[in-house]
Amino acid sequence: MTDRVVVKVFSYNIHKGFDLGNRAFVLPSIRQAIANLQPDIVFLQEALGQHDKYASRFEEWPDLPQPEFIAEGIWPYVAYGKNAIYSHGHHGNAILSKYPIVQFENIDVSTNAFESRGILHAVLDVPGVAMPVHCICVHLNMLRKGRDMQLKQLCRRVIRSVSQADPIIVAGDFNDWQESASKLLFDDVGLQEVFLKLNGKHAQTFPTQFPLLRLDRVYARGLETVGGEILSGSPWGNLSDHAPLYVQMIISDIPV
Repeated sequence: MTDRVVVKVFSYNIHKGFDLGNRAFVLPSIRQAIANLQPDIVFLQEALGQHDKYASRFEEWPDLPQPEFIAEGIWPYVAYGKNAIYSHGHHGNAILSKYPIVQFENIDVSTNAFESRGILHAVLDVPGVAMPVHCICVHLNMLRKGRDMQLKQLCRRVIRSVSQADPIIVAGDFNDWQESASKLLFDDVGLQEVFLKLNGKHAQTFPTQFPLLRLDRVYARGLETVGGEILSGSPWGNLSDHAPLYVQMIISDIPV
């Protein structure tokens, strides 16, 4: 028999839990806003695992690392990739999931001393789906040269670690304001960008108040996209400096 499994995917650069101007700590509001959507898989960038200075400065600072604080009571499975490490803490990418994360690995793809970047690759066991579902959360360089190197590393990771038969979702902050990544990812590994396929253009996500740049992406292979939204307005306009992306996909014709 075959089954059709609907997967709700959410991707967000949370700006370390601070608002657009870095004036207010808004992580509890971010958590509530994401929880209201009830996505199945959450891709986070710029998530703090630890920050001793902020913890002593803000009374409402949670005891848990930011990915675990957001996930608590909602997403039982969390993968965190520590990318930027400093004397008082660290931050990186995270994947939160309602489905079991059977394994994960964080790959350092930093190309210079000023941008600590990583690719977080998690393998999920989704009920009703015979094959593993691969999820890769990325945050790439702002400079084109380093970003191109990281995209090639991403392609090599997919070729080496993901079977052609396995569904894969790649999401995050690509910083690809020149919009060159999608052709490379499609040509090299068959990844299609969700909003480009749905609307003929990438989603405008930055800055939140007046989104002009198309920095954030959701790519997929082996899934059918049925809908995608750029989340703007209340409450998102007062949270982070990026607008989040929310996508619904179907994994279909999978033997079970």
